[in-house]
Amino acid sequence: MHEVNILDQLLPEPGAFYVMDRGFLDFERLYRFHEAGSFFVTRGKSNLKVQRRYSHPVDRATGLICDQTVVLTGFYSHKGFEAPLRRIRFKDLETDKTLIFLTNNFTLPAFTITELYRCRWQVELFFKWIKQHLRIKAFFGTSENAVKSQVWIAVSVYVLVAIVKKRLTLSATLYEMLQILSLTMFERMPLDQLLAQTVIEDTDHIADKQLILFENVGTLLVQNI
Repeated sequence: MHEVNILDQLLPEPGAFYVMDRGFLDFERLYRFHEAGSFFVTRGKSNLKVQRRYSHPVDRATGLICDQTVVLTGFYSHKGFEAPLRRIRFKDLETDKTLIFLTNNFTLPAFTITELYRCRWQVELFFKWIKQHLRIKAFFGTSENAVKSQVWIAVSVYVLVAIVKKRLTLSATLYEMLQILSLTMFERMPLDQLLAQTVIEDTDHIADKQLILFENVGTLLVQNI
């Protein structure tokens, strides 16, 4: 199902902040959070139609461009969320990108709102790290308990390997260590010896065998002719 449907399963907590990307931009659903007394911070889409009501002063040295009170003017968006919203434009000095944030919180400083969203990006980086490093190619079960169990097992294995790397002061990366361990699971050898040794392929020897093979084939062809 689409990720925006997850909002229907959440029970809004009064006073809590929900920070989400543009994939969750559904004003009818967000209004339910607003009515419950909770706050949200999300990204605004480029084609979002709004009407400015007030402009608040900002410190442009922080990257803030504007801090406005707006109302939605699109037919469906206004129907779903009639209350005023706060629209903040911010230029990220590191990436040189201009970002638009929407929130129903009018109390916190504008720069704090942008920092809340920046903290959310750490979650994205964490999931990206999971996809790149954890040894999960397929899930053995599809229930919530099965998925969580397999993820936690993979995390535990990664942490154990990280501990081994630190205690043995190995120069190999965690990815390389996991590769070695996955290929030598049934080897009875101390970990310090197993992970410290370097496997060197004798490419010259392999090349010699290939030449011998072709020489034998050539001899057979001559004999047949």
